Amino acid sequence: MPPSPSHIGDLLTAYLARHPGERGALEPLLTALGTDGGPTGRTALLGHVTCSAVVIDRDRRVLHVRHRATGLPLAPGGHVEDSDESLPAAALRRAVEEVGIPASFFSPAPGFEAVPIDVDVHDIAPAPAPAKGEPALRHYDFRFAFRLADDAPEPAPQAGEGEGTCRLPFDGVTSPGLRAKLGASDPDGGRSGEARPVPSPLFPSGSVPQIVGVHLWLERDGKVLLGLRHPDSAYAGSLWHFLAGHCEAESATACLAREAYEEAGLVVDPADLGLVHVVHLLHRPGVPPRVQLFFRADRWKGVPELREPDKCAAWRWWDPEDLPDALVPYARAAIEGVGTGRLYTETGWPG
Repeated sequence: MPPSPSHIGDLLTAYLARHPGERGALEPLLTALGTDGGPTGRTALLGHVTCSAVVIDRDRRVLHVRHRATGLPLAPGGHVEDSDESLPAAALRRAVEEVGIPASFFSPAPGFEAVPIDVDVHDIAPAPAPAKGEPALRHYDFRFAFRLADDAPEPAPQAGEGEGTCRLPFDGVTSPGLRAKLGASDPDGGRSGEARPVPSPLFPSGSVPQIVGVHLWLERDGKVLLGLRHPDSAYAGSLWHFLAGHCEAESATACLAREAYEEAGLVVDPADLGLVHVVHLLHRPGVPPRVQLFFRADRWKGVPELREPDKCAAWRWWDPEDLPDALVPYARAAIEGVGTGRLYTETGWPG
């Protein structure tokens, strides 16, 4: 199934935390997330969502595909498919399909691993036009920033995707607003046409971004707290898992304290968190590896609540010796590691 409304809502929340001034333009989409059929469907819904990839190479050029009908250079992008696990995954899939470069040569720009660099909003011209007083139909294009590896093969558009590819100067094809979001310096809005140094948000050559996940280990009477993921959750639907989240612009312990309150209403002091296990995880080749950190809380306040029922359907205390079969595999590996006193586990890596 396509990315859930809760996944899109999480992306919007993270994006608006960085760009609160855009809330007015994006508010209709937040409202539309409950629309039957979902905002990623191919029909022109109130909040129709697509994805694009802003792909930047080592020379700070942006990769484009020339549209077959118009000849105009466009960033790779398009509709979300049922097989896409997330909106960033949809953007990456479209880039791979349109330029013919394997996914392993793309990596998310640092700081934009799970947050779009931009959300473009424009009205859809319906036929007939909406009645007076009805909201306009809007199209929301989530743009995700990727770095193209230095050793990537030359792009070759696939059949039906375009009539050619081109790499256009970053300063020449991105708006001042988008350049600012990437950290570019552009004092005159690009009017002079001169190339300027762009402080690169991308990793040095040869390095790969690692997504950092944090997990809360709570014990009561020898049992550990796990949550049952909602069947429609973007990740691990119908599986038991730790209370967890992804680090944003924050420390790991601060992130976990925030997630504990947002997800379950638990108050945890970051100073009371101690690292008990690390899992270095590769879900599959071509996606960013993940460093999964597990912290034990010696003290906390509150009783686990279902604060985000669209993500977690139940909380339960489990005996580590009698775990559910439907358990996220790397969570099981962490529980086994802690039980044997092992601090570190690797899983999913070749060999």
